[in-house]
Amino acid sequence: MKQRMTLALTALATTITCLPALAQHDEHQHHSPYADQTSSGIAALSQAELDGLLAGAGMGMARAAELNHYPGPKHVLELADELELSDTQRASVETIREAMASEAKRLGQEIVDAERHLEKRFAHAHIDADTLRSLTAEIASLYGELRFVHLRAHLETRSALSEEQVANYDRLRGYQ
Repeated sequence: MKQRMTLALTALATTITCLPALAQHDEHQHHSPYADQTSSGIAALSQAELDGLLAGAGMGMARAAELNHYPGPKHVLELADELELSDTQRASVETIREAMASEAKRLGQEIVDAERHLEKRFAHAHIDADTLRSLTAEIASLYGELRFVHLRAHLETRSALSEEQVANYDRLRGYQ
């Protein structure tokens, strides 16, 4: 009987000791994964996404091209010596990259502005389903245009390279 009482008291003491940790664990189960993403000033975008959009970064938008033997202009220029680009090829790819970057930055700014506008509508409780549909359709269209810009640059870059250079690019980038 004394042994049972000791076991029961030990179990009770262990439970009481663990209650704060269990309560804290339960509290963290409800903690939003977005809680750490409020620093960008636009709720819909992390700081990395915001920075990428404003910089005209690819952000994986051209992965379908990149992984199917359509090199990106930025990486082709980084590998220019290894790919043995001619002066003409270098100039052509640089022109493609500059046009892509310029257009991507412009569209990135438009996306940031549209996301900011959407967020303000929610923040001021001045939104309905029709407005929401219109604003999200606009944002989706801008993302579609941005992806097109990045994919088109890969398409144009491939046409500036020989098949041997494309194969070498794939090897250098670790795709073979």
